[in-house]
Amino acid sequence: MAGNIPPSNGIRVPVAELHWLVARLFEQAGVPGQDAVLLARLLVNTDLRGVFSHGTRTTPGYVRMMFDGRLNPRPALSVVCQTRTTQVIDGDGGLGHLPCYRGAQWAVTTAKEYGTAAVTTRNHFHFGAASKYALTALEHDCIGLAISSHRYELSQQSQIRQVNATSPISIAIPAGVQPPLVLDMGAGMLPWSEELFGRMPFAFFKELGLGAINQALGGILPGIYLPQFRPPWSRWEANQGGFIAMFDVACFMPVDQFKAEMDRFIAAARQMRPFPGLSQAELPGGPEWQRQQQYASEGIPISPEHQRSLETLAAELTVETPFAHFEHTRF
Repeated sequence: MAGNIPPSNGIRVPVAELHWLVARLFEQAGVPGQDAVLLARLLVNTDLRGVFSHGTRTTPGYVRMMFDGRLNPRPALSVVCQTRTTQVIDGDGGLGHLPCYRGAQWAVTTAKEYGTAAVTTRNHFHFGAASKYALTALEHDCIGLAISSHRYELSQQSQIRQVNATSPISIAIPAGVQPPLVLDMGAGMLPWSEELFGRMPFAFFKELGLGAINQALGGILPGIYLPQFRPPWSRWEANQGGFIAMFDVACFMPVDQFKAEMDRFIAAARQMRPFPGLSQAELPGGPEWQRQQQYASEGIPISPEHQRSLETLAAELTVETPFAHFEHTRF
């Protein structure tokens, strides 16, 4: 995705400074302190992996939706249905980050006890990068899955490929010393043209299949089409859902053995010839893992556009920004 190419110029901002700023901006929008800190951490961690399109750049849009009354800044999350290994969480019209992170934490804890667990989340807005929730599995030696989709109507006048609506999916699989295998992608991948479809129709059918599955699991199963979450019954723009599942590796094979096999597989793949124009062959998650190590020590690169958007919002909310202190890091 073009939005996730590291900026070619800008400044580098330490993680703690960016976290402080984003938390303060959310607090000024009425988000309670603990929730503001969590939202900031999730967005900054997304920047750390170089997924800038879904990181702190989204803060101004979220905050303005709260001021516009479209997004609940103080949602009261609730579990509306639960078994030993499943939950349905209501997000009360807020950002999807809060119920989805809570659901991921519950699912991974429950998976360690029962082997697997799954959560659906509903009645919330955007949940950001799907990898945030899948990645919670790794430190617990689990495999994580996160899917989301948003509510949209299917028009007879639209081509069927519009079904996928770029619904995101992430799968995170642990490794040992090698970068973990982390898929994080939307279902929409290909630019449309009849000429391209004629040459490789199979690619468009696979894209369609992935998008339809994501819509079913990340949207329909969570209940985003239920009338109580739609206008005029709901005052919030709560048009997204989530599906999160965790699987304990130890229930399938010894963790050390699995990680050793994953390391062997990933290391062998990284020794292969890379795609044209790239210097290193990497599996999904490898480039993000490397950026995370680099940005954690050097600071997160912030483009001039990214900086201006945060500065503009901060000025509106009378929040001081730290950017002037890091002009010496300009690149």
